[in-house]
Amino acid sequence: MNWQASWIWGDGEQSPRNEWRCFRSVFEAPSMGTNTASLKITADSRYVLYVNGTQLGRGPVRSWPFEQSYDTYEVGHLLKAGEANTIAVMVMHFGVSTFYYLRGRGGLLAQLEYGDGTVALTTDAAWKTSKHEGQHSRSPRMSCQHAFAEYVDASAWDAEWIGREFDDSGWRNALELGPAGMEPWTTLKPRDIPMLTEEIVHPVRVESLVRYKSFQLSAAIDVRSALVEGSEDHSNVVELTGFVASSIRTSRPARATLGFLASGECLNALSVNGETIGMDRLYGSQPERYVDVELKAGDNLLLVDVSGGMHTGKLQIGVYAEDADELAFATPLSRFAGQSTFCTVGPFDFVVNLDHQDRREIDRELGGYKELLGSVKQAADLEKYVDSLRPIDLKYVSEADVFSECVWKKDRADIAVPAQLQNAVIPNGDAAIVPVYEGYDTEILLDFGKEYSGYLSFEVEAAEGTVLDWYGFEYMLGEYRQDMFGLDHTLRYVSRSGRQSYTSPVRRGFRYLALTVRKAEAPVKIHGITFAQSNYPVAEVGRFECSDPLLNDIWEISRHTTKLCMEDTFVDCPAFEQTFWVGDSRNEALVSNYLYGVQDILKRCLRLVPGSKYQTPLYADQVPSGWSSVIPNWTFFWAIACSEYYEQTDDKAFAVEMYDHIRYTMDHYLLKIDGSGLFNVKGWNLLDWSPIDQPNDGIVTHQNVFLVQTLRVAVAMGRLAGDAEGSARFGEAADKLAAAINEQLWDEEKQVYIDCIHADGRRSTVTSMQTQVVASLTGVAQGERKSVIDKYLIQPPEHFVQIGSPFMSFFYYEALAKVGEVKLILDDIRHNYGNMIAHGATTCWEQYPNFLENRANPDMVTRSHCHAWSSAPAYFLGRETLGVRSSAPGWSVVEIAPVPCGLEWARGSVPHPSGGRIDVSWKADEATRTMSINVTYPSDIRMIVKLPEGYNGEIKERKLERI
Repeated sequence: MNWQASWIWGDGEQSPRNEWRCFRSVFEAPSMGTNTASLKITADSRYVLYVNGTQLGRGPVRSWPFEQSYDTYEVGHLLKAGEANTIAVMVMHFGVSTFYYLRGRGGLLAQLEYGDGTVALTTDAAWKTSKHEGQHSRSPRMSCQHAFAEYVDASAWDAEWIGREFDDSGWRNALELGPAGMEPWTTLKPRDIPMLTEEIVHPVRVESLVRYKSFQLSAAIDVRSALVEGSEDHSNVVELTGFVASSIRTSRPARATLGFLASGECLNALSVNGETIGMDRLYGSQPERYVDVELKAGDNLLLVDVSGGMHTGKLQIGVYAEDADELAFATPLSRFAGQSTFCTVGPFDFVVNLDHQDRREIDRELGGYKELLGSVKQAADLEKYVDSLRPIDLKYVSEADVFSECVWKKDRADIAVPAQLQNAVIPNGDAAIVPVYEGYDTEILLDFGKEYSGYLSFEVEAAEGTVLDWYGFEYMLGEYRQDMFGLDHTLRYVSRSGRQSYTSPVRRGFRYLALTVRKAEAPVKIHGITFAQSNYPVAEVGRFECSDPLLNDIWEISRHTTKLCMEDTFVDCPAFEQTFWVGDSRNEALVSNYLYGVQDILKRCLRLVPGSKYQTPLYADQVPSGWSSVIPNWTFFWAIACSEYYEQTDDKAFAVEMYDHIRYTMDHYLLKIDGSGLFNVKGWNLLDWSPIDQPNDGIVTHQNVFLVQTLRVAVAMGRLAGDAEGSARFGEAADKLAAAINEQLWDEEKQVYIDCIHADGRRSTVTSMQTQVVASLTGVAQGERKSVIDKYLIQPPEHFVQIGSPFMSFFYYEALAKVGEVKLILDDIRHNYGNMIAHGATTCWEQYPNFLENRANPDMVTRSHCHAWSSAPAYFLGRETLGVRSSAPGWSVVEIAPVPCGLEWARGSVPHPSGGRIDVSWKADEATRTMSINVTYPSDIRMIVKLPEGYNGEIKERKLERI
């Protein structure tokens, strides 16, 4: 690509916080020769592209800044030959690092070329630019994983800015930053996957109508960024000691409720007017905490101890006082007047926690931190800490905490939904009227029928200044509504006058969508609500159904979950994170192989991982990310996935490419083998969300076992690459490690592999299913020991720690399949996934109920309700029940070996990686031990069809010629 364009931006900061900046260029297209024209474009952080007022695309895909991805659009069909044409781009610059973006600087790069190679337009100083004046940059962080919630005032911005007729004479010229190839975007790479879909879906019904009151005053403060300079450049955990102070101003005395609706961060204790309030005085369960206080007329000093570890580091405060005429936050110190209504005291000490590695402990004795809360009785007392006092920059203080105002409800009244309000879900129907109740806000709750991931659009009619708060969440059942604490993907939309429409540029995942109407002078009319489901484009090739309706429902939620978690990479979930977790993607890829058969998405996932070696040679567990975090098993699963990609595609060139990166990181992992011959590392030594003994410092058995398997993968990949020396070295290391595991981590008396050896030399007393599963699955357990632990797989002892997540169940099912216990797989699927179905699930849960963070609330069955690492049934029902599995690289040899397990019939399809599909249908009679199998497949496949052992019957095959 011959780039002639320059990177451009506007004046001001290089990397402004949460800035939406708009760009326009008007040019005349020639009267001929514009039928073929392409526009190449990229931006930091994300863009939305319009050509002559038509939205054409969004991007770019996530990438490392030193390998910035650009997109190419065919635009000839949108250009007006011989006329003025407009290209308009809105760039959303995050200004902070997230779990899918590393902070760079604001920038836009674009180049338009005609079919003959003529460069017609480039980004340069002639482009016009303006901040999006209707977007509030002070909206809160969604979470540490995401960027920012959305707050837009439609009355402050002309929505016609994207069109050809818009007058941009009041806009400034853009600033040229430098040529393509400038830092931080030193390499530009073309997009390596197709554009994502935008499939329009509609809500299916109005679930409820509620009038209520909420906090009259709220704010969200980015404590982390305000207290620790440089926090916006990374997403690592920060620990600190410090306080946030403000005054609550009221016109007269009032009894008030203070609410703190964060995710467990930034609240250790507080004081109001010098009265210390410990956590024992707060009511409500984590993360909702409340306290009732008496406010005096005038200013009331609020001091909050925000000390502790924090990832997001957001303090959310709500104030409700029925009898107060006016409520406001005010600066507690006159010398900060006009600068901020909040100030910090501290930090007295802080440390950045680099992923469970060695770090200095916070000194809680510095600066009088421990005594401060009790000694500050009034604002003047803060002057004692003058060296630690600072006003909080307004950019870290949100104008409102919309999430809190949507979640906390006072004087609530549930109202029967009028028939006309159901029009809100009917496409092209009559307008739905949202009623207004004096002194109250009105919430209507919409159900989309199942979870989706994408972009919200709506068309409404309202008076200027009417506030529409949109808030999506994943789950409710009966009267229980699981609000998504720790994730704020709200949208506050302040209306202009009249009929208007809006499309959000921010991706969200939800099933239920609450619309709260506030400050309305008249009822609001809803003319339409739509959602653009956006995912990696896939054809619904994979199919499965059988004689058990429950398994059919489970297969369907597994399919839908996998699709929702295929964005520009595989992601863990469409709501809470949208993060490419490296280890998750291994299992997600295997499921996708049986559903969709697409490979480009996995190839880009695998290629992204080695880019993290500048953060750690052990490779990061989520990429590209500002969190420098390592889960060794996730790196191991990445290497295993590279090998499985080769088995799926027979792409030897890609295997050789990946082997270089596998060899690099394995060499560094082998440096962590200690004097005992075992793998010993400080890190996030995770495998399952369950109380197994997996300390972050010490020898963890499941990691050692998976390292053996990974070294054996390196042996096979090295042979493909022709690296005989490397293969031999990794093979020797694998054998030595396996021997050390069997010598030191086997408990002969208990006949189990122990979970770990702690850093102080203590042998774990915990016995878990997880450790036995991986020892069996990887072949580390051999002979009599394998026979012993395989019995545990078949009948898990009650005193063992049981499997706690569907992710771990994937490995359990693999181990069961290896020992021929497919019936146990189906029984477990029916039990655990059947429980999800019984609770109304339309997608697969991240966790099994009633453990870890679920324990505090028995109604909370899981954190994330859509998690693709949990989609195992779609893989195992295709592989074991239909019986379709590859026996050679590239699926050149395929075996059909169904395992009926009491089912009367099953039928379905599995995509073939070279195109086409394998169709299988079978019927079985367990009483007579007979089965008929019908198979259709491409003719260039060598097909082996087997009846189950002990069955007789008929096999019919039909071959299809390839084009």
